[in-house]
Amino acid sequence: MTQPKILHVDENHPLLLEGLEALGYENVLAYSTPLDELLPQFENYIGLVIRSRFPVDKKCLDFGTHLKFIARVGAGLENIDVEYAKEKSIELIAAPEGNRNAVGEHALGMLLGLMNKLRLAHHSIAEGSWLREEHRGWELEGKTVGIIGYGNTGKSFAKKLQGFNNLKVLCYDILEGVGDFAAEQVSLEELQKKAHIVSLNIPETPETLGFINKKFINNMHHPFWLINTARGKAVITEDLVVGLETGRILGAGLDVLEYESRSFYSIFKSNKQNSALAYLLKSDQVLLSPHVGGWTVESHRKLAQTILDKIKALCLTV
Repeated sequence: MTQPKILHVDENHPLLLEGLEALGYENVLAYSTPLDELLPQFENYIGLVIRSRFPVDKKCLDFGTHLKFIARVGAGLENIDVEYAKEKSIELIAAPEGNRNAVGEHALGMLLGLMNKLRLAHHSIAEGSWLREEHRGWELEGKTVGIIGYGNTGKSFAKKLQGFNNLKVLCYDILEGVGDFAAEQVSLEELQKKAHIVSLNIPETPETLGFINKKFINNMHHPFWLINTARGKAVITEDLVVGLETGRILGAGLDVLEYESRSFYSIFKSNKQNSALAYLLKSDQVLLSPHVGGWTVESHRKLAQTILDKIKALCLTV
């Protein structure tokens, strides 16, 4: 009997391959094969495992005439034509549970780094200065944190904030009833009125594109710190820069940027003359990382295990 084949177009933790093989699947690895060479072969596979190398659009799905599932080893499905996949009865799998702890820790690290001016302090010492007053930071105690998007990563971040004294955590989400012991669910207007810190933990959808814009910034009652470990296109960078320049935004920790490629691997290919990006790269009020919030040694394994468990739960005939 021929083993059903699963196509892997991005490299993942070995336990995923080992686990799928144990379930009776044949793994086909095509980590660097160009998409135009892969498409004619899509009909040979029952499953597709991806991260972000290319979008799985209508054209891809039409070639995958025998696809039963697509598994994205990550939190979101924005690089898949979800509606068309559903029309073709293809199961879609993601793994937000696998990297939620890593993203929550990364957000906390960025926030503490910003509030304590660690980037500025490091650079000034490296340049031969010892400026203590200029590096006087702020404490989280007594502040209010507003989390926008209270799913896996939002909840993870909120739980990590529980150890700080006299810290209020609010959350806003389009779904009702998601608040819990770690965060009080409020309206967006109330969050904007009370928060000193805003953390974005929202997926990329048509509704979340440009969520942080001039209007949002101006509606914030307090000058605030912004943390974005979600998706870069949720923030209009030019409006963010104006907020930083005017003091409406005290600092920004950005693990993701509006200018990232679809595969999340670069911001530099077509943005060499981008003045807003140039500002972020030079500003001591900004802390950047290359979309690695969920990219830890531990999450590498957890993501693979989550995907493996969900494929197993599909109970496909092998």
